[in-house]
Amino acid sequence: MTNFLDVTELSGEEISGDQLKRLLTRYFWAGNYCKNKIILEVACGTGPGLGYLKNVSKVIYASDFSIPILKKAQEYYKKRVKFCCFDAQKIPFPDNSLDVVIIFEALYYLPSAEMFFKECKRVLKTGGKVLISNANKDLYDFSPSPHSFEYHGVKELVKIMQRFDFSVEFFGSASIKRLGLIQKVLRIIKKIAVSMNFMPKTMRGKRFIKRVVFGKQVIMPEELFPKENNIEIPTQISSKEANTFYKVILCKGTLSK
Repeated sequence: MTNFLDVTELSGEEISGDQLKRLLTRYFWAGNYCKNKIILEVACGTGPGLGYLKNVSKVIYASDFSIPILKKAQEYYKKRVKFCCFDAQKIPFPDNSLDVVIIFEALYYLPSAEMFFKECKRVLKTGGKVLISNANKDLYDFSPSPHSFEYHGVKELVKIMQRFDFSVEFFGSASIKRLGLIQKVLRIIKKIAVSMNFMPKTMRGKRFIKRVVFGKQVIMPEELFPKENNIEIPTQISSKEANTFYKVILCKGTLSK
């Protein structure tokens, strides 16, 4: 069985300031579509955004495939959130029972994205939404995570989600246009490291690299408190072409029938 502890950002461990901002940003973005809704976050990890989502939603469920990771979330939230452990390719909810399904930075760990979207179509009500956050595979220095199966950029998500009757909108965050000279040089170094298979395979190794590159790290909190002054407002981007300007692609799919 895959050990996702090796590749998951866990509460209480070090992350970069940029990573923290991305966490805050994607949950704030999701919250706009979760108000008074029945929502499910699959692959929730240690659940940093669950408290925020609970405060805006009507009912919240959360799940993860990894029992050790899910236990960390359960220990923190206790009865505030309804937890269950299951494979996101087989969602154990009745037909037409949910308003929103969220999957952040985990779609690429599923052996079959098709099975996931088929399940989303089944469990969502008409007009229900799937909210996705993906690392952008179309950047030239992209580095895939260990245990991943397939990454989906804008073009791939459009193709697969339209097959399951989802209309799609895309947003970008963490623009590469705002990078300073040093970070631009580091992207070139990263590209060389990726091409030569020198990139670390575990979160521990990646944290070491980030300390060297980005300096002081912060502790990933058990619960996030996104506000307009600590997030980036995602920018709407085209759904007709691969995007090469943002590190993170956010996708909103709306079930049309």
